[in-house]
Amino acid sequence: MPRPKKCRRICGMPPVKSFEPVGAPLVGETVTLTVDEYEIIRWIDLEGLSQDESAERMGVARSTVQRIYDEARKKLADFIVNGKTIRIEGGDYQLCEGDLSKPCGCHKCRRQRNHNACD
Repeated sequence: MPRPKKCRRICGMPPVKSFEPVGAPLVGETVTLTVDEYEIIRWIDLEGLSQDESAERMGVARSTVQRIYDEARKKLADFIVNGKTIRIEGGDYQLCEGDLSKPCGCHKCRRQRNHNACD
């Protein structure tokens, strides 16, 4: 029996939830990037964190971060190369609540609302 998925801690919801190509015919297919995949892309590619630092913030193992990151990059490539629409939604995550007993480590948490998709 597989292990249950561990809820992944994120610092904020994406400000934009959908993107589609402009100037090209829509292929009618949508790629879904989960919120935790979005957060890993933001941390590693935008903020320059290592996979170890990202794993610590998210509260999961580094191998889990690597798996999430690899899947997210495949989805982004599919979106760009094949001209698909991409949506950011779903996933196993818990929005950081700024709880000092379980700090996320970002020191600038982008909390936007109390949201927990793991319940």
